[in-house]
Amino acid sequence: MSRNRKRSVRLPLDYRGVILGLGLLVVGVFGLLVLLTPLGGKVKNGLGEIVRKRSAAVEKNNGGEALMKRGPAEELSPLESDPDPKFPRGTLRPLSDTNIRSLSKGINLKVVFDAEEGELASMERDDGDSYLAEYSLKVRMPRPATSLSEVALTSPHLMELFPGLRDMIPQGKVSAWYRQLYANKSARIKSNIGRLSEILSRHNFYDCETILNLRSEATGQRLFLMQAEMDVVSDGSDGDRLPQMPDAIVNSTNYQPFTSYRWRKTGSAPNPMIAGWENRIGNAKKELEDPSVGKDRAAWLRSRMKMLEAGVADMKFASFLIAEYDPFIVIPTNIVKDRRDPYAPNIGDFAVVVHGRVAYPAIVGDAGPTYKVGEASLRMAREINANATPYSRPVSDLTVTYLVFPRSADDPKGAPDYGRWRARCEELINKVGGLGEGVDLHQWRDLLRVE
Repeated sequence: MSRNRKRSVRLPLDYRGVILGLGLLVVGVFGLLVLLTPLGGKVKNGLGEIVRKRSAAVEKNNGGEALMKRGPAEELSPLESDPDPKFPRGTLRPLSDTNIRSLSKGINLKVVFDAEEGELASMERDDGDSYLAEYSLKVRMPRPATSLSEVALTSPHLMELFPGLRDMIPQGKVSAWYRQLYANKSARIKSNIGRLSEILSRHNFYDCETILNLRSEATGQRLFLMQAEMDVVSDGSDGDRLPQMPDAIVNSTNYQPFTSYRWRKTGSAPNPMIAGWENRIGNAKKELEDPSVGKDRAAWLRSRMKMLEAGVADMKFASFLIAEYDPFIVIPTNIVKDRRDPYAPNIGDFAVVVHGRVAYPAIVGDAGPTYKVGEASLRMAREINANATPYSRPVSDLTVTYLVFPRSADDPKGAPDYGRWRARCEELINKVGGLGEGVDLHQWRDLLRVE
């Protein structure tokens, strides 16, 4: 029986090697082409996804503690890198640049991170200097404007309104109160250096351009010149002229019924603020009757009652300016109390406020903080800027000039008479060269007088 079977052909060993080499070459070329085409990217991504899923499964099965080996060329994260041979692996790179941010107080805060090698953590934990923040506040103290050109920078029309100042300013001297003002500001900053919320803002630190002592050679009349901004004061009360005030003011614990300028009460209508203060006294008495009130609280209530009772007695005896209706300015307490400096303004002295091309007659009506200048009544503020409120200043720049005639106050003091105030200011201005051509003082209208 015959078999029809094909006989296999066997190649020599030399030919097998050639064919295997050609096959490997073709596979290699094809693989390279795949990697260099979009198809190659898809293949690579697919393989990567498979590897990631398999790695996640391994980590999950091992409680998330599986360690993955990295190839020598794999990039490390910033926290795992070794940027500086002096720092062990895992140490943050020290900040090579500074971080400067502006705080709400107008202070530029420069932050620098600095790290260095130390001892064992157990040792560094007990060393107060191992984890330390250093804070340094640097302030440049301003110099006062002294020349005609410097004074004119913030008040360019001042010489037009008061020509006599052209001769007085070059002969003037910087007031000691200017240096004292910035010394008081510095002292306040030092006392609050660790409480940024309490520290003076940049705006309130640089609130005074100059304070000059001027004197007319012709008449000997002295003049206190101050350039500053204008903040708003809203205090004061007077039952004779304004027997009723809004409940929000009467019952306010912040509104002050008093001004430093006061005069003997003449009318029978009670001060409208008395009702609110007596109500607070009554509330304090009721609280003291509660046996559960603590000793500290009780002591505070008794002290508060004495202050309120003294205030009520004062309101029954005297009348005060009303910031919403009367034009006046505020000078620091330490200045108005000084009677030795012949240039220092005192309460009741006549003054002229200059803003732009307008000159406003006024008086020194109240005393303010010793570390701040540039305040005026709400009436004055609204005349300069109709949008002014107790919480919004009319002038933020140092463009207001305050001219005060020291030792010019009326004695005894009396209720506001705007016509007399204006005439008295004009009389005093004539002693320092008079008003410029075509210039006239502002005329205040009495808003409380019934027409």
